[in-house]
Amino acid sequence: SLQLDPCSSSRSWLGSLGCEKDRPSKERKGWSITIHDLSGSPVAAASMVTPFVPSPGSDRVSRSNPGAWLILRPSDGTWKPWGRLEAWRERGSGDALGHRFELITDALGGGMGSGIPLVESTLSMSKGGKFTIDMGGTGRSTPASSCSPACSPRSSGDFGNSLWPFCAYRGFVMGSTVEGEGKCSKPVVQIGVQHVSCMEDAAVFVALSAAIDLSMDACRLFSQKLRKELCVPHDNSA
Repeated sequence: SLQLDPCSSSRSWLGSLGCEKDRPSKERKGWSITIHDLSGSPVAAASMVTPFVPSPGSDRVSRSNPGAWLILRPSDGTWKPWGRLEAWRERGSGDALGHRFELITDALGGGMGSGIPLVESTLSMSKGGKFTIDMGGTGRSTPASSCSPACSPRSSGDFGNSLWPFCAYRGFVMGSTVEGEGKCSKPVVQIGVQHVSCMEDAAVFVALSAAIDLSMDACRLFSQKLRKELCVPHDNSA
């Protein structure tokens, strides 16, 4: 696998994070990350397209109303959606970051098509963990990934067999370490080399890892303040 360690400081993605000033107890929105190659050209991005807001009468983002990111890659001078990540805060003996990621197909060409679920799981909010996409040897998710088999009819009643050919991933796809909320995050991203044929292929997984990492902050209880780094726009690049 290809291992990337883009971090040298707390929440390494912050250098390229753009955000509006956080409105306490109301919403967290407008966050975005752009990944650049060594020449400075943008090769991937993650954009928060659905705000993270507390459910009524609560101070947490609920599963019924998750926040969402689009993972984007450049295509013909514009950004093309590649994947969608949803995240929320699960209740339990210890709160967890619930998350769901799906690939966005372009079955008809030129537009955003249907989604193919790749993973749905949880990470401990206090301890963090590892975000992993592992499809096993058959293109189906392994038990460790805690999700319905991607690209299979039962993964979603809306997909059926028509999208089976669009599932291009086999075996280990990627893994990324995630620290618990409020902790210094030094993510390490691993990507299966069979899934990388160009810089953009690797970069979208780095952008996805950044979105998962920052979702830990976005799903922080609204009764608690965000770190100041997340409330000041940055012009730097990653």
